[in-house]
Amino acid sequence: MGREQVARVTEIIAESPVGFKEAINVGFTRASKTLRGITGLRVVEQRVSVKDDKIDTYRVRMEVIFILDE
Repeated sequence: MGREQVARVTEIIAESPVGFKEAINVGFTRASKTLRGITGLRVVEQRVSVKDDKIDTYRVRMEVIFILDE
């Protein structure tokens, strides 16, 4: 029989001046310093902040899914 696992989901917000892909990488890199057993990310929302009529910052709200330790 397979091993039973329990996962947890936590939400984070990350940002980058470069783009959405970079914001996702920033969030994942930071989350992986604290959380073990990350199995996936789900981008829930994408937003930009505007300054002086230009896009200033790209922001993503993500769910980080990880397996709880035994």
